[in-house]
Amino acid sequence: MTEQQYNDCVNLYADNVYRFIVKNLRHEEDSRDIVQTAFEKMWRNRDSVENEKSKSYLFTVAYNQMIDHIRKVKRINLTEEFSETSGGLNYQVSSNVQKTLQEALNRLNETQRSLVMLKDYEGYNYDEIGKITGLNESQVKVYLHRARITLRNYLVSRENVM
Repeated sequence: MTEQQYNDCVNLYADNVYRFIVKNLRHEEDSRDIVQTAFEKMWRNRDSVENEKSKSYLFTVAYNQMIDHIRKVKRINLTEEFSETSGGLNYQVSSNVQKTLQEALNRLNETQRSLVMLKDYEGYNYDEIGKITGLNESQVKVYLHRARITLRNYLVSRENVM
């Protein structure tokens, strides 16, 4: 395709391609962008585009650009909707989990609660916990085991299963 043939193609088909795209998209600015992109691609590939097939080539490129645009817009909208809805959901679930865990910890006596906090939240080993609380290592293990059973029974009860 020569430069003159390309210019003739622009004059002949620009309005038709634009009408086709704007009727499908119903958005003028996006339609103009798509038509411009289609003509840019045709210009870059003018050496391989036959003049007789220029209309078909142009509509095919514009159509594919329009489909890509629609998919992109849908993906952006879905991502925004997902992040809006899931953000609140994550916060709500997280808040409910924290509330349930706090209620479970409140069911423990002071010694058991301290042991669970030191072991599971702070990461101390049994020996260190024994030194902190004044208990021997075997007492720490027994009290911690009983505390975990109490926590497990509360957390898996029907009213707390999520």
